[in-house]
Amino acid sequence: MRDAFAQEIENLASQHKQIVLLSGDIGNHMFDSFKNKFSNRFYNVGIAESNMTGLASGLALSGLKPFTYTITAFNTVRCLEQIRVDIAFQNLPVVIVGVGGGLSYANLNATHHSLEDIAVTRVLPNMTVICPGDPMEVRAALRSFMSFKGPIYMRLGKKGEPNVHSKIPDFTIGKAINIRSGSDACILSCGVLLSNAIEASDYLQKDGVSTAVYSFHTVKPLDVPVLKKVFENYKFVFTLEEHGLAGGFGSAISEWLTDTEHLNQVGKLTRIGTPDEFIYGSVDQELSREHFAINTTNIHKKILSTINS
Repeated sequence: MRDAFAQEIENLASQHKQIVLLSGDIGNHMFDSFKNKFSNRFYNVGIAESNMTGLASGLALSGLKPFTYTITAFNTVRCLEQIRVDIAFQNLPVVIVGVGGGLSYANLNATHHSLEDIAVTRVLPNMTVICPGDPMEVRAALRSFMSFKGPIYMRLGKKGEPNVHSKIPDFTIGKAINIRSGSDACILSCGVLLSNAIEASDYLQKDGVSTAVYSFHTVKPLDVPVLKKVFENYKFVFTLEEHGLAGGFGSAISEWLTDTEHLNQVGKLTRIGTPDEFIYGSVDQELSREHFAINTTNIHKKILSTINS
C-alpha cells in the first residue's frame, strides 16, 4: 500500500500544483523521486508529528493541499490535539496518512501498534475516515481527495497487501464497493483485511455458505443505503477490521443500527476485530493476527460457527 501511495501522490502532484507532502522522518528513499521532481513541495519535518500537523494546517490556510505521512500510531494518537484543533476545528483540506495501521508494525511492539486510530479520528467533527482495502483502492482514494474540501484521515497498511481489484475501481467517498455477491451471509470488510475476507468467503463457499463481501473503505461517513440493503436482506452480517472492537468500524455500524428507525432488520450483526487488550512481546503481523483470531482461518471459523449456532 505504501508503494502505491508514493507512486500515486507523485502522479497527482504533477497534475495538481497545490499538493505538498510532509513526512515524519520516514519514507525518505521511497519519496526520492517526488523530492527530485518537486523539491519545494516536500518537507521532512523529523520526528515532530505535532509540529507537522500544525505546519500542514498553515499550508492549507495558504490555499495548498497538504498530505502528512508517517507511522499510524504517531500520526494520530501522538498528535491528536493538533489534529482536533488545527485541522478538524477549522475544517481544513489536510489529508492525514497513517502508514502501518493495525498490526502492520507488530514486530516493533506496542508503541507501533495502532488499534485505536479509527476510533479517535472518527469522533472528530468534520473528519472523514478512509481505510482502503488494497493498493488499487489507495490509488482511487487519492484521486478522489483532490476535489474534497474537508479534512481526511487515510489509514494504510504497510507493504505486501495483495491486490483484490484487477484495476483501479470506481471510488466515491462514502460509497462501499461490492466485491462479491452472496445469498446466505454478508461480510463488511474495513481496510487491510479485505483479502482475508475474500479467502474466508472462498472457504465458506466450500462449506455450502454463499457469502457476499463489501469493501467499506469509508468508515465516516457510512454508506447508509448499502447498510439498509444488507441488514434487510441477510440473516447474518459480519464486520471485519484490524482494529479494536471498541470504537472501530463495527462500533460505527452498531451505533447506526441503534439510531436507525423504520429498518426492516433481519440481519444479526457480529463484529470481528481485536479485543480490549494489548499484545505483549515482539511477533510478526501474521502471528499477531492469529493471536487476536483475525487471520483467515479464524475468521472462517467464527463466521461458520455463528451461522451454525
